[in-house]
Amino acid sequence: MMKKLSFSLVAIFLLFFYFSANAYTRLPDIFSNNMVLQQQTTIHFNGFADPGQKISVIAGWNGDTLKTAATSNTKWTVDLKTPKAGGPYQITIIGDSTITIENVLIGEVWICTGQSNMEFSADWHFNNYQEEINKANHPEIRFFHIQKISASYPQQEVRGKWEVCTPPTMHLFSAAGYFFGRTLNENLHQPVGLIESCWGGSPVEAWTPEEVFKNNEQLAISATKLTPVPWSPVRPGVNYNAMIAPIINFPIAGAIWYQGEANVINASGYQATFSEMIQSWRMQWKKEFPFYFVQIAPFNYGQGYGGAEVREAQLQTYRTVPKTGMVVVTDITGDTNDIHPKDKLDVGKRLAAWALANTYGKQNIIFSGPLYRSMDITGNKAILYFDFAKDGLIKKGEHLTDFLIAGGDHQFFPATATISDSTVIVYSAQVANPVAVRMGFTNTAIPNLFNKAGLPASPFRTDDWDLKQR
Repeated sequence: MMKKLSFSLVAIFLLFFYFSANAYTRLPDIFSNNMVLQQQTTIHFNGFADPGQKISVIAGWNGDTLKTAATSNTKWTVDLKTPKAGGPYQITIIGDSTITIENVLIGEVWICTGQSNMEFSADWHFNNYQEEINKANHPEIRFFHIQKISASYPQQEVRGKWEVCTPPTMHLFSAAGYFFGRTLNENLHQPVGLIESCWGGSPVEAWTPEEVFKNNEQLAISATKLTPVPWSPVRPGVNYNAMIAPIINFPIAGAIWYQGEANVINASGYQATFSEMIQSWRMQWKKEFPFYFVQIAPFNYGQGYGGAEVREAQLQTYRTVPKTGMVVVTDITGDTNDIHPKDKLDVGKRLAAWALANTYGKQNIIFSGPLYRSMDITGNKAILYFDFAKDGLIKKGEHLTDFLIAGGDHQFFPATATISDSTVIVYSAQVANPVAVRMGFTNTAIPNLFNKAGLPASPFRTDDWDLKQR
């Protein structure tokens, strides 16, 4: 017995000696050459080293030396305060070895996330893709692409690297994210860091911390309606754990999101889950950062109203969750049999308009198309009022399309709709006493109502009736 015990002690000692001799100071991939750090904030700058190893961090923008030591679990952290936008700088880390992070910029950092329409890159051949690739030389724009990986528990690190925006790096990065970042850079004249964390075909549940579902039976039941698919995990929390949780200590200015197509199967639970996801991310980052998202495009999902329901859920999320914004893309959809609209330039620019106006306070930017606000009934006519229509409404085409009207019997009929300044008057000879109006409330409708800035109105319905299969 004593011999076995002695052998075990020797083995443990040798194992400890082996790891100690081979330990080294290192950094997570998110802290690496070419990175952009959020300006005028505190970065919980961290890494790994032997327990007790003394660490010094020297920031190039002020020359200050911050000192700490690795804890018993090999982690170390210093609070690194960042200046106003600028650079490039160096950051030097001294431990049992010396690491120098080169070409660091200080600016605005945004996470670009969601499913395949956010992942969609120039490599997928969007409109004028080769021309855009050729001119994508922007040294003040930097990309960090998080590799696809899922996990059952929150992870500490992500794999990836920061890259300067050039034609070879841009063509593999999120196109919507790139055009968003380029528009910010052109208008703010500050460095922009973009972190892409996307997974095609992924439902919102996979991006939402598992605790949300443990504490909400309704959302947990909604999640059970998802069925396994070969291209993406669907279990709650698994994408969050591996692709979001590791970067919650990396300060960001905000998030842009393009997702929802994977949730047409359980659309009735989308608003609540999506809202909880946004709030949970903000709680983890300890910041109510702006969250701007794209309403999913018209697509032929088949029978039912799944696509229309998700769009409605996204509109309601915008109305109920503070510091959010929604981009409508019905007019730039193109083929409703293609779930990946090719025009990502306008998607990025419209997302940027929300940020420039609402996050950065730029004036005279129209950032939203008309959003239904209220309805009055006068005789056999419904009068519709809209937000973001103060300068008036316009139609693109000879007549307004995709309006339906119904009476108390819940039977909808095609309606005549006319514009009167900033309102729309809707009626039908078949409905004497209207009580409800819908516009574009199908999976594939492409309505033609716009404000004078040329931005499309979001599809909507004034009723809350049960939706039946057609």
